[in-house]
Amino acid sequence: MKSTVARLGTIVAVLMLMPLAASAQPAARVYRIGTLGDKASDTNETRLWQAFRAGLQGHGWNEGVNIRIEARWVEGNIAQLPELAADLVRLKPDLIVTVGSLFTGALKAATSSIPIVFVAHADPVGTGHVASLARPGGNITGMALLQTELGPKGLELLHSAVPAATRIAVLWHSGTPSAIPGLKALEEPARLLRLQLQPIGARTAGELEGAFSTMVRGGAQAVFVFSTPPFMTARQRIADLAIAHRLPTMMQGRHFVEAGGLMSYYHNSADTWRHATVYVDKILRGARPADLPVEQITKLELLINLKTAKTLGLTIPAGVLARADQVIQ
Repeated sequence: MKSTVARLGTIVAVLMLMPLAASAQPAARVYRIGTLGDKASDTNETRLWQAFRAGLQGHGWNEGVNIRIEARWVEGNIAQLPELAADLVRLKPDLIVTVGSLFTGALKAATSSIPIVFVAHADPVGTGHVASLARPGGNITGMALLQTELGPKGLELLHSAVPAATRIAVLWHSGTPSAIPGLKALEEPARLLRLQLQPIGARTAGELEGAFSTMVRGGAQAVFVFSTPPFMTARQRIADLAIAHRLPTMMQGRHFVEAGGLMSYYHNSADTWRHATVYVDKILRGARPADLPVEQITKLELLINLKTAKTLGLTIPAGVLARADQVIQ
């Protein structure tokens, strides 16, 4: 009887101590993720970052529980990039996520130690942001959508859709590192298709009207628009100017076509942003960016806006329509 009482006493004592032991456990670590984007107020950008957060949740990372996200936005002012990149680095986050070569370049200049994950980088090797796709070698990795491969295919599709257009303006952002290799990659396809290219650079939304006026004076009959964050947030202005000047456009992104662009040959951005969280998950669990190969985005979609085609008085060939993943009426 005494032994039974003793055992019961021991159990009671252990149960009484359990809450104290539990409260003495250290709190779970909260990882800090920095993000560098263009415009917090832009609906498309908001949608992509929401897809990114949903992807994180799928890996068990939840804001306010085990991660904290520190967001910085240039709000359309690219001149702020170096300052905002340095500001994020001063916070000493566990990693930083951003988009494209322009923003990645600013972060690379600010840190060589904090892991950086890029989404949809157009030329990570050519810009020197990674040593190679298979072995990035430094503190940067992510997902690549190579402009040197994407551009020639887009040019071919534009030519197929508007065969009468033989002089093609190329709207590019002169501050985006991947733009120069992208332009060069168009030269040989243009020669084979017997097209003349007219590269027109613009750095801000305020320069777009002048850029389109230059295209028209130069005899452009269609426009190829390179994707870059400043153009993404100015997509409505670009689409409106193209229609006003009666120029068919090949753009890069669903959001451009929804704004009134004629065509897009690009990846599904929301899917890519969700998938990019695989890199975040691996790095937070101990992997090094140098050991994580850059993944090339291979799933691309052709979108055509028939409403815009009608406005421009164009008839898209049946063969091109048959290749489209989606036709917007």
